[in-house]
Amino acid sequence: MVYDGLCGFEFSCATEVFALPRPELDLDWYRFETCAAKHRPLRGRFGLRIVPDAGLDRLLAADTVIVPGWTSVETPVPRKVVQALCEAHSRGARLVSICSGAFVLAATGLLDGQRATTHWRYADALRRMYPRIEVDPDVLYIEAGRVFTSAGSAAGLDLCLHLVRLDFGSAVANQVARRLVIAPHRDGGQAQFVERPVPKRSADPFSKVLQTMHRALGSDQPLSQLAAMAAMSQRTFMRRFKDATGTTPAAWLVAARLARARELLESTSLSIDHIASECGFGSETTLRHHFRRRLHTTPSLYRAGFAQMK
Repeated sequence: MVYDGLCGFEFSCATEVFALPRPELDLDWYRFETCAAKHRPLRGRFGLRIVPDAGLDRLLAADTVIVPGWTSVETPVPRKVVQALCEAHSRGARLVSICSGAFVLAATGLLDGQRATTHWRYADALRRMYPRIEVDPDVLYIEAGRVFTSAGSAAGLDLCLHLVRLDFGSAVANQVARRLVIAPHRDGGQAQFVERPVPKRSADPFSKVLQTMHRALGSDQPLSQLAAMAAMSQRTFMRRFKDATGTTPAAWLVAARLARARELLESTSLSIDHIASECGFGSETTLRHHFRRRLHTTPSLYRAGFAQMK
């Protein structure tokens, strides 16, 4: 769905994934069209102009409807847009928003009582304007039945790849991701992108701590040892670490270990048990637990998916 004031990047996320022909996949790929409440040439941001293919009635034939942002979080959503989205959803279509497009889906009432996300800058506004929605500002995207919401800008690509994964499987999603030159599945959430006083100088105690933690992923790293390295009490260290990184030492360590495990799964033939030990998980069981919790897959399936793409 396009509109005056169209967000160019978010729109391009959808076109790059779903509209670009992919003959190398030899699949019945998506058929992509644009529609608008005003069936006339539209003016997007920064001089962008677009002529929609159809009006909102076209949504009734769609399997997936994408709302790539919205003009402003304060701009009311036209009643006919709300009605068209609700009718499409009741017919069985899945509704997808990128960034501020969550406000359009929120206006339909279909997110009431559900979890949803948007760009972290707009999370408070979404929570205030639609108090029945459980707003989670710390994730990249959320699937709530047939309604999908994603965080800001590039998180739209994460969600689009997730849809490809649902429709065609991990191997195809990985191949599309490689063509886009992006990770097929990013772990973590928006917290790592929120504006925070991240230490940049090598003299900062956290620079030394993080470097040491990363060099010793396979070793035990007790909080007392890390706090002593930063010359802080454990309570102060915990608070300062979260201010600096957006997460806890334990969560940061798990994410770093998972990233290293993924590298080894992709680039080596080491056994999964060996990788688990080298990355500090101790056992294959623990590694598998964290893979399922963070990445919603297993180490074996992750390796197999990437092996198919080589």
